[in-house]
Order: sequence, then structure tokens, then C-alpha cells
Amino acid sequence: MIKLVKGQFIITLITAILFVFHIFVNVIELSGFIDILFYFIMVLAVYNAGLLTQKYIQNK
Repeated sequence: MIKLVKGQFIITLITAILFVFHIFVNVIELSGFIDILFYFIMVLAVYNAGLLTQKYIQNK
């Protein structure tokens, strides 16, 4: 587990960007349960990236 705030920030930011990119590339249909679950996980990843961004800026 990465304990540094900067490391967590970078990993979370990359994950959130990849989730958003995947949703925009595969925007053809969002009808299946897995697609909707993936979408909510993407929203949580972006929210977590925002929280870690705030934490990183405050610690800097």
C-alpha cells in the first residue's frame, strides 16, 4: 500500500482518468448491470481523486 499522499494522488488520478476515458470510448450503450456498476465505480474514483487532490494541496 502506498502511504505517501503524492503516490496515492498520482495512482488515483490515473485510475480516474482511465475510467472516464473508458466510459467515453464505450458510450454506445449503458444498459447492462456491469456497465452501470462500472459507471458508479468511475464516479466514486473521480470523487476520491478530488478528495486526494484537496488533501495533497493542503499538505503541500
